[in-house]
Amino acid sequence: MLPVSRHEQIVRRVRSSGVVSVSSLAADLGVSASTIRRDLQVLNAHGALRRIRGGAGSVQVEEVPFAEVAAVAPDEKEAVARCAAEMVSDGEVLLLDIGTTTARLARHLRGRRVTVITSSLAVVDELRDDEAVELLVLGGILRRNYLSMVGMLTEDALRQLRAHRLFLGTSGIRPDGQIMDTTLVEVPVKKAMIAAAEQTVVVADRGKFPGSGLLPVCGPEEVDVIITNDDVDSATLAVFAQADTKVIQA
Repeated sequence: MLPVSRHEQIVRRVRSSGVVSVSSLAADLGVSASTIRRDLQVLNAHGALRRIRGGAGSVQVEEVPFAEVAAVAPDEKEAVARCAAEMVSDGEVLLLDIGTTTARLARHLRGRRVTVITSSLAVVDELRDDEAVELLVLGGILRRNYLSMVGMLTEDALRQLRAHRLFLGTSGIRPDGQIMDTTLVEVPVKKAMIAAAEQTVVVADRGKFPGSGLLPVCGPEEVDVIITNDDVDSATLAVFAQADTKVIQA
């Protein structure tokens, strides 16, 4: 198991159980106790969990309401959304992830002859009365705080679908190009969206470099295009360029 996958499994176990021991994690994941201790040190440094004697405990993640996030850096998000909309051709089937930038993108798709598949109720609000857009809403458990659908029903539906293009949001992007998210239940949905799309386009304003995020969604090698603003960390963008990701600065 790769370290990134192992870290995700560790955070899942900590969040579901509250407290886990080094020995139980080592047994469950089939690695040595020393490997788990190193993993816990890394995850503690990133704020994903709380290191305690003999194991780890969960940390309380404060979720900011959607409306508050939407009010941050509106001009930067609007530039990214507008640029993303210019990529779209009529007749395309699009997957729109949750997020304030993808909601702005949806607004730019009004009147376009496209199909939009989404788990975001904010996207639905933008497009529900537009007769030009064919809108497919994914079911699941409602995250009221962030207006999104999550869970096994959402993930199962995505496994039955194919899209030309995914516009993927993110909580933050690490210097090594890892696309991150802060919410455990959103990560499997994002991964299922990546698997369902022919092309993955990350939309990330400059505030997402490095941004926040406890869990990895994907690496730069799984991103086909990244759209961001000017004045973004050049070293991080170089990581994407080295992975053959097209970098667009709006």
